[in-house]
Amino acid sequence: MSGSRWRPRSLRGQLLAWLIGVHLLALACTAWFAYVLYGRLVDNFMDDQMQLVAESHATHHRLPVLTPVSRAEATRAGTFVVQVWSPDGREQLASSWPELAVPLQPTSGFGEIRIAPGTQGRWRSYTVQADPAVKEAPRVQVLQNLGFRRDRVLSRALLESLPILLLLPVTLLILLIIVAAVSRSLRGVARDVAMQDVGSPAELPIARVPEEIAPLVGAFNSLLARLRDALSNQRRFMEDAAHELRTPMAAIGLQIENLRIHVPPGDAAERFEQLEGGVRRAQHLIEQLLRLARQEAHATTATAPVDVAALLRESVGQMMVLADRRRVDVGFEGGAAPRVLAPAADLRSIFDNLIDNAVRHAPEGGVVDVRLHEIDGQAVVEVLDDGPGIPEAQLARVFDRFYRVPGVAAVGGSGLGLSIAQSAALRHGLRIELANRKDGQGLLARVYLPS
Repeated sequence: MSGSRWRPRSLRGQLLAWLIGVHLLALACTAWFAYVLYGRLVDNFMDDQMQLVAESHATHHRLPVLTPVSRAEATRAGTFVVQVWSPDGREQLASSWPELAVPLQPTSGFGEIRIAPGTQGRWRSYTVQADPAVKEAPRVQVLQNLGFRRDRVLSRALLESLPILLLLPVTLLILLIIVAAVSRSLRGVARDVAMQDVGSPAELPIARVPEEIAPLVGAFNSLLARLRDALSNQRRFMEDAAHELRTPMAAIGLQIENLRIHVPPGDAAERFEQLEGGVRRAQHLIEQLLRLARQEAHATTATAPVDVAALLRESVGQMMVLADRRRVDVGFEGGAAPRVLAPAADLRSIFDNLIDNAVRHAPEGGVVDVRLHEIDGQAVVEVLDDGPGIPEAQLARVFDRFYRVPGVAAVGGSGLGLSIAQSAALRHGLRIELANRKDGQGLLARVYLPS
């Protein structure tokens, strides 16, 4: 602990530690006050009783007949021991317990006597003379064992502390229930945080959290508001930049198309092809950026089920231009026809990007298969290509924006397609898995549709 005092890390542990400490302190204080106050009460009561007994025996003109007292009665039950002494105090005339070796006190009144260790311990005494006007009158001494008083007071003090001791487990149980209730509200806030959409975080509800936690949630909401503003500015910049670049790039593409017929064959034509490919990649990147900005800024909620098979046919048809240019055979096989409750635009974005990624990574003259079927009762969409695949160490990173696998060439790829598809899938409860095909040639992209 490096010099610092240990403290429980959990709020529940700290509350329990403090509550147990307070109860133990209250228990000790109650026992001490009960011991002191009840001790005074017992001492006063017993002293009055001793005085009454002594004076009642002192009124006898004859030597009284004393009731014998046993050792157990004297030491454990607190029975008074009565002694009658001669006027000069040298001779004991009578005693209810003759074995008690306690001498007569020289002065009248109360006193305390300690007998040698190993015998009967400490005794409280009260001494009185039968008739002070007559010198020959006997003297009476009443004794009581102080150990009895101490045990009586101690037992009473412990009895007074018993309710607090019994209340401790009940209080701890109530505390645990209260902390559990507060923890449930905090866990509810934690679930709300975990369910936040990364692209558009919403404020957390404050009404159901305790007042002590409300400032923390309020500060977190303020942070979320600043994050929303930052994301909004980022999307607006990306959308504006894509819009601004779209028109000049389209004009450059048109001019390149017009220049094609004027380029002589040979080295110039080869360089022209490289220029045309670069412009095409730039146009594709701008379209992807624009699609990403619109997708994040205008996330929608599905209102009606969507026919997945029809969407896949549209996506395959859209990719035919790129597929024909690269001489890639794209086929669709739809065994099942599920309907998914998700925005059609987002589903189309997922399928378009996965098929586009497969077509761009497949070799010229290759094959891309799109399948819609069921695995273990769950509908899935599979996109298979016969390209180079992805190294196993890179599979977890290909969903990052602008990440491109080193050494893998893609025609016009921007590094955004898989990121766009993953973002849309997570928003609507879909799951995308990438894996290299078992035959070692190509990639399998599988989308698990919600049931």
